[in-house]
Amino acid sequence: MVRHPLAPEQIEAGRRLGAALRSARAGRALVEVALAAGMSPETLRKIETGRLPTPAFGTIVRLSEVLGVSLPELAVIWSTGPALSKAS
Repeated sequence: MVRHPLAPEQIEAGRRLGAALRSARAGRALVEVALAAGMSPETLRKIETGRLPTPAFGTIVRLSEVLGVSLPELAVIWSTGPALSKAS
């Protein structure tokens, strides 16, 4: 399978996603979160820093569960930027 280079928009989306996950991790240790999500700390580090801008869907599902962030919220961040607060 040939991997095509990522578009700049995909790279930026990966950076937004990584920043959101890092923020959601807050004071928890990277190693603790990575192991709870079933991945290596280096993989989580790469996702959080944007060096792995397109992680597998299952990886994002596990991180969302461990961090308590909804998949729809992460999808919005990945596709359009940080979610805006909804006025009630």
